[in-house]
Amino acid sequence: MARKRRLTGEPALHAAFNKTDHAPLLEAWGVQLSDDLLRLALTHRSFANENDNLPNNERLEFLGDAVLGLSVAEQLYRQYPEHSESDISKMRASVVNMYALADVARGLGLGPNILLGRGEMRTGGEDKHSILADTVEAILGAIYLEHGFDTARATVLRIFADLIDNAPNVGLTMDWKTVLLTKINGLGKGEPIYSSSAEGPEHDQVFSSTVAVDGKILGTGEGHTKKESEHAAARVAVQSLAESQQ
Repeated sequence: MARKRRLTGEPALHAAFNKTDHAPLLEAWGVQLSDDLLRLALTHRSFANENDNLPNNERLEFLGDAVLGLSVAEQLYRQYPEHSESDISKMRASVVNMYALADVARGLGLGPNILLGRGEMRTGGEDKHSILADTVEAILGAIYLEHGFDTARATVLRIFADLIDNAPNVGLTMDWKTVLLTKINGLGKGEPIYSSSAEGPEHDQVFSSTVAVDGKILGTGEGHTKKESEHAAARVAVQSLAESQQ
C-alpha cells in the first residue's frame, strides 16, 4: 500500500487549524474573529516555514504590540495620576513584558491552539514564554484589524486588568538584579555573573541569560532584550535562594 502523502502548504494549514475547536479560546478573549484572521494569528513562523513559507503571525504581532503598548500606557496614565513618567514607564514594563504576556496566555488556554512546526512541538513550544507572548500580541493585532481600536483596547483592559491594578506593587519594585545583588551580599556570597546569548532573526531576537553565584547557576531567563532576559534570570535566582533558605 502506498504511503499517505503528508499535507503541506495551505491544505496543511487548514487541516491543522480545523483540528481544534477555537470557540473556548474566543470565549476566553470575549471577542469573535473570522477564521482567516484567527488562523493567521495562530500561525507561528515554525509552522509557516515547514509548509512552503506560508504567511505567519509576525505582522499581526507588530500591530498588536502597538495596540497593547498604547492601551496599557493610557490606562496607567489615567488610573495613576499621582505617579511620574518614570514610575508609569516601570509600571508599563511590568504589564507588557514577555513573562506577563505568557502568563496571560496560559490563563486564556492559548498554547494548544498555536500552530507550530514539528521541531517546536517536540520541544514544548506551546508553553514557551516567547511564543505565547508573541501570539497574544498577534491576536490583539487581529482584533484591531477586524473590530477597530476601541474593541482592541477594551479587550486589553479586560484581560490585563489584574496586571494593571497590581502594576504599582510590581512595576516599582521589579529591579530583580538589584534585589539579587542585595540578597547575595547579605549572605556573604560572591558577585553574580551573567551570561547571555541570542537566537532568531535580528528583528525578532530572543535572548537567553543565566546568572551564576560562586560558580553555581541559580537562574535562567528569556527576553526580547538582553536586559529583560537578565532580569528574568535574576528573578528566578532570587526565588531559588529564598526556597533554599526555607
